[in-house]
Amino acid sequence: MGGNPALGVLFHWLGGFSSASFYVPYKRISRWSWEVFWLAGGLFSWAIAPWLFASLRTHDLLGVLAAAPRQTLLWCWFWGAMWGFGGLTFGLTMRYLGLSLGMAVALGLTTVIGTMGPPIFHGTLGDIAATTSGKLTLLGIAITLIGIVVVARAGSAKQRDLGGTASVGVAEFDLKKGILIAIFSGVMSGCFAWGLDAGQPIRDLTLAAGTDPLSQGLPVLCVVLAGGLTTNLVWCLILIARNRSAGQFLGAASDGTGRAPLLRNYALAALGGTLWYGQFFFYTMGESQMGKYGFSSWTLHMASIILFSTLWGFALKEWQGTSARTRTIVWSGIALLVGATVVIGAGNMLQAAT
Repeated sequence: MGGNPALGVLFHWLGGFSSASFYVPYKRISRWSWEVFWLAGGLFSWAIAPWLFASLRTHDLLGVLAAAPRQTLLWCWFWGAMWGFGGLTFGLTMRYLGLSLGMAVALGLTTVIGTMGPPIFHGTLGDIAATTSGKLTLLGIAITLIGIVVVARAGSAKQRDLGGTASVGVAEFDLKKGILIAIFSGVMSGCFAWGLDAGQPIRDLTLAAGTDPLSQGLPVLCVVLAGGLTTNLVWCLILIARNRSAGQFLGAASDGTGRAPLLRNYALAALGGTLWYGQFFFYTMGESQMGKYGFSSWTLHMASIILFSTLWGFALKEWQGTSARTRTIVWSGIALLVGATVVIGAGNMLQAAT
Protein backbone atom coordinates (compact mmCIF):
# COMPACT_ATOMS: atom_id res chain seq x y z
CA MET A 1 0.00 0.00 0.00
CA GLY A 2 1.55 3.29 -1.14
CA GLY A 3 0.84 6.84 -0.16
CA ASN A 4 2.35 10.04 1.12
CA PRO A 5 1.95 10.17 4.93
CA ALA A 6 3.01 13.82 5.13
CA LEU A 7 0.22 14.73 2.71
CA GLY A 8 -2.09 12.47 4.71
CA VAL A 9 -1.37 14.39 7.92
CA LEU A 10 -2.11 17.66 6.10
CA PHE A 11 -5.48 16.33 4.92
CA HIS A 12 -6.31 15.20 8.46
CA TRP A 13 -5.49 18.68 9.74
CA LEU A 14 -7.80 20.18 7.12
CA GLY A 15 -10.50 17.76 8.25
CA GLY A 16 -9.95 18.68 11.88
CA PHE A 17 -10.20 22.38 11.06
CA SER A 18 -13.42 21.77 9.12
CA SER A 19 -14.94 19.83 12.02
CA ALA A 20 -13.86 22.42 14.57
CA SER A 21 -15.38 25.21 12.47
CA PHE A 22 -18.83 23.85 11.66
CA TYR A 23 -20.49 25.14 14.84
CA VAL A 24 -19.43 28.74 14.16
CA PRO A 25 -22.21 29.23 11.54
CA TYR A 26 -24.63 27.28 13.75
CA LYS A 27 -24.09 29.80 16.57
CA ARG A 28 -25.42 32.56 14.30
CA ILE A 29 -28.71 30.77 13.59
CA SER A 30 -31.47 32.63 15.41
CA ARG A 31 -34.98 31.81 16.64
CA TRP A 32 -34.75 28.09 15.79
CA SER A 33 -34.84 25.30 18.35
CA TRP A 34 -31.86 22.94 18.59
CA GLU A 35 -33.64 20.04 16.91
CA VAL A 36 -34.67 22.23 13.97
CA PHE A 37 -31.25 23.66 13.12
CA TRP A 38 -29.53 20.35 13.90
CA LEU A 39 -31.75 18.50 11.43
CA ALA A 40 -31.59 21.26 8.79
CA GLY A 41 -27.81 21.31 8.92
CA GLY A 42 -27.65 17.55 9.28
CA LEU A 43 -29.42 16.98 5.99
CA PHE A 44 -26.46 18.71 4.33
CA SER A 45 -23.96 16.82 6.52
CA TRP A 46 -25.37 13.31 6.16
CA ALA A 47 -27.26 13.34 2.85
CA ILE A 48 -26.72 16.23 0.42
CA ALA A 49 -22.96 16.88 0.68
CA PRO A 50 -21.86 13.20 0.74
CA TRP A 51 -23.77 12.33 -2.42
CA LEU A 52 -22.88 15.59 -4.17
CA PHE A 53 -19.13 15.32 -3.61
CA ALA A 54 -19.04 11.58 -4.27
CA SER A 55 -20.91 12.13 -7.53
CA LEU A 56 -18.47 14.83 -8.61
CA ARG A 57 -15.24 13.08 -7.62
CA THR A 58 -15.88 9.36 -8.27
CA HIS A 59 -16.88 7.27 -11.25
CA ASP A 60 -20.19 5.41 -11.55
CA LEU A 61 -21.24 6.02 -7.94
CA LEU A 62 -24.63 4.32 -8.23
CA GLY A 63 -23.15 1.40 -10.14
CA VAL A 64 -20.43 0.91 -7.54
CA LEU A 65 -22.88 0.92 -4.63
CA ALA A 66 -25.27 -1.38 -6.51
CA ALA A 67 -22.43 -3.85 -7.09
CA ALA A 68 -21.23 -3.73 -3.47
CA PRO A 69 -22.01 -6.80 -1.36
CA ARG A 70 -25.23 -6.31 0.58
CA GLN A 71 -23.46 -7.37 3.76
CA THR A 72 -20.89 -4.60 3.27
CA LEU A 73 -23.61 -1.99 2.81
CA LEU A 74 -25.42 -3.24 5.89
CA TRP A 75 -22.35 -3.11 8.11
CA CYS A 76 -21.36 0.36 6.89
CA TRP A 77 -24.88 1.62 7.61
CA PHE A 78 -25.02 -0.18 10.97
CA TRP A 79 -21.75 1.26 12.26
CA GLY A 80 -22.86 4.71 11.11
CA ALA A 81 -26.09 4.36 13.06
CA MET A 82 -24.17 3.25 16.17
CA TRP A 83 -21.88 6.26 15.80
CA GLY A 84 -25.02 8.43 15.82
CA PHE A 85 -25.90 7.14 19.30
CA GLY A 86 -22.45 8.18 20.50
CA GLY A 87 -22.93 11.76 19.40
CA LEU A 88 -26.39 12.00 20.92
CA THR A 89 -25.20 10.80 24.35
CA PHE A 90 -22.02 12.89 24.48
CA GLY A 91 -23.88 15.79 26.11
CA LEU A 92 -25.12 13.53 28.91
CA THR A 93 -21.53 12.55 29.63
CA MET A 94 -20.69 16.21 30.29
CA ARG A 95 -23.83 16.58 32.39
CA TYR A 96 -23.00 13.79 34.84
CA LEU A 97 -19.19 13.86 34.87
CA GLY A 98 -18.34 17.45 34.06
CA LEU A 99 -16.09 18.76 31.33
CA SER A 100 -12.71 17.44 32.47
CA LEU A 101 -13.58 13.87 33.38
CA GLY A 102 -16.32 13.57 30.77
CA MET A 103 -14.13 14.64 27.85
CA ALA A 104 -11.20 12.55 29.00
CA VAL A 105 -13.27 9.35 29.28
CA ALA A 106 -15.49 9.80 26.21
CA LEU A 107 -12.90 11.18 23.80
CA GLY A 108 -10.20 8.88 25.10
CA LEU A 109 -12.41 5.83 24.51
CA THR A 110 -13.48 7.13 21.10
CA THR A 111 -9.85 7.49 20.10
CA VAL A 112 -8.84 4.06 21.39
CA ILE A 113 -11.87 2.19 20.00
CA GLY A 114 -11.76 3.90 16.63
CA THR A 115 -8.01 3.53 16.26
CA MET A 116 -7.18 0.16 17.79
CA GLY A 117 -10.42 -1.69 17.01
CA PRO A 118 -9.83 -2.42 13.31
CA PRO A 119 -6.22 -3.75 13.64
CA ILE A 120 -7.23 -5.88 16.64
CA PHE A 121 -10.22 -7.23 14.72
CA HIS A 122 -8.06 -8.03 11.69
CA GLY A 123 -5.31 -9.55 13.83
CA THR A 124 -2.61 -7.17 12.61
CA LEU A 125 -1.81 -5.30 15.85
CA GLY A 126 0.98 -7.70 16.82
CA ASP A 127 2.69 -7.30 13.46
CA ILE A 128 2.44 -3.53 13.74
CA ALA A 129 3.88 -3.46 17.27
CA ALA A 130 6.80 -5.66 16.19
CA THR A 131 8.24 -2.99 13.89
CA THR A 132 10.05 0.26 14.71
CA SER A 133 7.64 2.25 12.56
CA GLY A 134 4.69 0.58 14.28
CA LYS A 135 6.07 1.34 17.74
CA LEU A 136 6.52 4.97 16.74
CA THR A 137 2.93 5.17 15.47
CA LEU A 138 1.58 3.58 18.67
CA LEU A 139 3.64 6.05 20.72
CA GLY A 140 1.96 8.90 18.85
CA ILE A 141 -1.44 7.43 19.71
CA ALA A 142 -0.46 7.31 23.40
CA ILE A 143 0.70 10.95 23.28
CA THR A 144 -2.67 11.90 21.77
CA LEU A 145 -4.50 10.33 24.72
CA ILE A 146 -2.32 12.28 27.15
CA GLY A 147 -3.00 15.46 25.18
CA ILE A 148 -6.78 14.85 25.38
CA VAL A 149 -6.58 14.53 29.17
CA VAL A 150 -4.50 17.73 29.47
CA VAL A 151 -6.88 19.76 27.26
CA ALA A 152 -9.85 18.43 29.26
CA ARG A 153 -8.20 19.52 32.52
CA ALA A 154 -7.56 22.95 31.00
CA GLY A 155 -11.25 23.23 30.11
CA SER A 156 -12.20 22.46 33.69
CA ALA A 157 -9.71 25.03 35.02
CA LYS A 158 -11.08 27.61 32.58
CA GLN A 159 -14.58 27.22 34.00
CA ARG A 160 -13.28 27.75 37.52
CA ASP A 161 -11.31 30.84 36.48
CA LEU A 162 -14.35 32.39 34.80
CA GLY A 163 -16.55 31.88 37.81
CA GLY A 164 -18.44 28.85 36.57
CA THR A 165 -18.53 25.41 38.09
CA ALA A 166 -15.67 23.03 37.45
CA SER A 167 -18.23 20.52 36.30
CA VAL A 168 -21.06 21.06 33.83
CA GLY A 169 -23.57 20.02 36.46
CA VAL A 170 -22.13 19.75 39.96
CA ALA A 171 -25.61 19.28 41.40
CA GLU A 172 -26.18 16.38 39.00
CA PHE A 173 -22.75 14.76 39.35
CA ASP A 174 -23.19 10.99 39.30
CA LEU A 175 -19.96 9.04 38.88
CA LYS A 176 -21.53 5.63 38.25
CA LYS A 177 -24.15 6.86 35.80
CA GLY A 178 -21.69 9.26 34.15
CA ILE A 179 -19.01 6.63 33.63
CA LEU A 180 -21.53 4.20 32.12
CA ILE A 181 -22.82 6.86 29.72
CA ALA A 182 -19.27 7.99 28.90
CA ILE A 183 -18.28 4.42 28.06
CA PHE A 184 -21.36 4.04 25.87
CA SER A 185 -20.77 7.38 24.14
CA GLY A 186 -17.06 6.76 23.65
CA VAL A 187 -17.51 3.25 22.27
CA MET A 188 -20.38 4.24 19.98
CA SER A 189 -18.57 7.34 18.68
CA GLY A 190 -15.61 5.18 17.72
CA CYS A 191 -17.90 3.06 15.55
CA PHE A 192 -17.48 5.51 12.67
CA ALA A 193 -13.98 4.18 12.11
CA TRP A 194 -15.41 0.65 12.03
CA GLY A 195 -17.89 1.74 9.38
CA LEU A 196 -15.10 3.13 7.21
CA ASP A 197 -13.08 -0.04 7.74
CA ALA A 198 -16.04 -2.20 6.70
CA GLY A 199 -16.26 -0.27 3.44
CA GLN A 200 -13.07 -1.67 1.90
CA PRO A 201 -15.01 -3.69 -0.75
CA ILE A 202 -16.66 -0.41 -1.84
CA ARG A 203 -13.23 1.22 -2.14
CA ASP A 204 -12.02 -1.67 -4.27
CA LEU A 205 -15.03 -1.35 -6.57
CA THR A 206 -14.72 2.40 -7.02
CA LEU A 207 -11.00 2.10 -7.75
CA ALA A 208 -11.81 -0.55 -10.36
CA ALA A 209 -14.30 1.90 -11.87
CA GLY A 210 -11.48 4.41 -12.41
CA THR A 211 -11.81 6.67 -9.36
CA ASP A 212 -8.69 8.53 -8.24
CA PRO A 213 -7.25 6.76 -5.15
CA LEU A 214 -7.47 10.05 -3.24
CA SER A 215 -11.29 9.92 -3.47
CA GLN A 216 -11.81 6.21 -2.97
CA GLY A 217 -13.43 6.66 0.45
CA LEU A 218 -16.19 9.04 -0.65
CA PRO A 219 -18.71 6.34 -1.72
CA VAL A 220 -18.20 4.66 1.66
CA LEU A 221 -19.16 7.91 3.39
CA CYS A 222 -22.50 7.93 1.56
CA VAL A 223 -23.44 4.66 3.27
CA VAL A 224 -21.92 5.26 6.72
CA LEU A 225 -23.46 8.72 6.98
CA ALA A 226 -26.84 7.30 5.95
CA GLY A 227 -26.64 5.34 9.19
CA GLY A 228 -25.82 8.49 11.14
CA LEU A 229 -28.72 10.26 9.43
CA THR A 230 -31.08 7.49 10.54
CA THR A 231 -30.23 7.85 14.24
CA ASN A 232 -30.23 11.64 14.30
CA LEU A 233 -33.36 11.93 12.16
CA VAL A 234 -35.37 9.70 14.49
CA TRP A 235 -34.26 11.61 17.58
CA CYS A 236 -34.85 15.04 16.02
CA LEU A 237 -38.33 14.03 14.84
CA ILE A 238 -39.15 12.84 18.36
CA LEU A 239 -38.06 16.23 19.76
CA ILE A 240 -39.93 18.13 17.02
CA ALA A 241 -43.13 16.25 17.85
CA ARG A 242 -42.64 16.69 21.58
CA ASN A 243 -41.82 20.41 21.34
CA ARG A 244 -44.22 21.12 18.46
CA SER A 245 -41.45 22.93 16.61
CA ALA A 246 -42.12 21.75 13.02
CA GLY A 247 -43.51 25.17 12.09
CA GLN A 248 -40.06 26.69 12.51
CA PHE A 249 -39.00 25.12 9.22
CA LEU A 250 -41.55 27.45 7.57
CA GLY A 251 -40.67 30.59 9.50
CA ALA A 252 -42.23 30.33 12.95
CA ALA A 253 -39.90 31.57 15.72
CA SER A 254 -38.81 29.34 18.60
CA ASP A 255 -40.09 31.86 21.16
CA GLY A 256 -43.51 31.96 19.53
CA THR A 257 -43.34 35.64 18.55
CA GLY A 258 -42.56 37.10 15.13
CA ARG A 259 -40.79 35.25 12.34
CA ALA A 260 -37.44 33.50 12.12
CA PRO A 261 -35.02 34.73 9.39
CA LEU A 262 -35.58 31.71 7.13
CA LEU A 263 -33.17 32.42 4.27
CA ARG A 264 -30.35 33.36 6.65
CA ASN A 265 -30.95 30.35 8.89
CA TYR A 266 -31.03 27.87 6.01
CA ALA A 267 -27.88 29.40 4.51
CA LEU A 268 -26.04 29.13 7.84
CA ALA A 269 -27.32 25.57 8.35
CA ALA A 270 -26.11 24.64 4.86
CA LEU A 271 -22.69 26.17 5.51
CA GLY A 272 -22.32 24.53 8.91
CA GLY A 273 -23.57 21.17 7.66
CA THR A 274 -21.21 21.20 4.69
CA LEU A 275 -18.28 22.16 6.92
CA TRP A 276 -19.16 19.23 9.19
CA TYR A 277 -19.09 16.87 6.21
CA GLY A 278 -15.76 18.37 5.20
CA GLN A 279 -14.06 16.66 8.13
CA PHE A 280 -14.70 13.24 6.60
CA PHE A 281 -14.17 14.44 3.03
CA PHE A 282 -10.59 15.26 4.01
CA TYR A 283 -10.40 12.30 6.41
CA THR A 284 -10.87 9.78 3.60
CA MET A 285 -8.23 11.59 1.53
CA GLY A 286 -5.83 11.53 4.46
CA GLU A 287 -6.51 7.87 5.15
CA SER A 288 -5.77 7.00 1.52
CA GLN A 289 -2.22 8.34 2.01
CA MET A 290 -1.34 6.59 5.29
CA GLY A 291 -0.38 3.27 3.72
CA LYS A 292 -0.25 0.18 5.93
CA TYR A 293 -0.96 2.21 9.06
CA GLY A 294 -4.21 3.73 7.87
CA PHE A 295 -5.72 2.75 11.24
CA SER A 296 -3.83 5.68 12.80
CA SER A 297 -6.01 8.07 10.80
CA TRP A 298 -8.68 8.06 13.51
CA THR A 299 -6.18 9.28 16.10
CA LEU A 300 -5.03 12.06 13.76
CA HIS A 301 -8.68 12.94 13.18
CA MET A 302 -9.51 13.23 16.89
CA ALA A 303 -6.31 15.11 17.71
CA SER A 304 -6.92 17.62 14.91
CA ILE A 305 -10.53 18.27 15.98
CA ILE A 306 -9.54 18.95 19.59
CA LEU A 307 -6.56 21.04 18.50
CA PHE A 308 -8.52 23.35 16.19
CA SER A 309 -11.56 23.50 18.47
CA THR A 310 -9.29 24.82 21.21
CA LEU A 311 -7.66 27.33 18.86
CA TRP A 312 -11.13 28.53 17.78
CA GLY A 313 -11.85 29.07 21.46
CA PHE A 314 -8.88 31.44 21.67
CA ALA A 315 -9.95 33.23 18.47
CA LEU A 316 -13.45 33.75 19.89
CA LYS A 317 -11.94 35.00 23.21
CA GLU A 318 -13.39 32.10 25.19
CA TRP A 319 -10.13 31.88 27.16
CA GLN A 320 -9.98 35.60 27.91
CA GLY A 321 -9.77 36.23 31.65
CA THR A 322 -8.27 32.84 32.51
CA SER A 323 -5.17 32.51 34.67
CA ALA A 324 -1.65 32.08 33.35
CA ARG A 325 -1.64 28.57 34.84
CA THR A 326 -4.76 27.61 32.89
CA ARG A 327 -3.34 28.98 29.65
CA THR A 328 -0.12 27.08 30.28
CA ILE A 329 -2.10 23.86 30.72
CA VAL A 330 -4.08 24.33 27.52
CA TRP A 331 -1.00 25.25 25.46
CA SER A 332 0.74 22.19 26.86
CA GLY A 333 -2.19 20.09 25.65
CA ILE A 334 -2.04 21.71 22.22
CA ALA A 335 1.72 21.06 22.04
CA LEU A 336 1.13 17.40 22.90
CA LEU A 337 -1.52 17.06 20.18
CA VAL A 338 0.70 18.72 17.58
CA GLY A 339 3.61 16.56 18.66
CA ALA A 340 1.44 13.45 18.45
CA THR A 341 0.53 14.15 14.82
CA VAL A 342 4.22 14.61 14.00
CA VAL A 343 5.14 11.33 15.69
CA ILE A 344 2.33 9.41 13.98
CA GLY A 345 3.26 10.94 10.64
CA ALA A 346 6.91 9.99 11.18
CA GLY A 347 5.89 6.40 11.99
CA ASN A 348 3.86 6.19 8.82
CA MET A 349 6.65 7.72 6.73
CA LEU A 350 9.15 5.25 8.18
CA GLN A 351 6.82 2.39 7.29
CA ALA A 352 6.31 3.72 3.77
CA ALA A 353 10.08 3.90 3.27
CA THR A 354 10.60 0.22 4.16
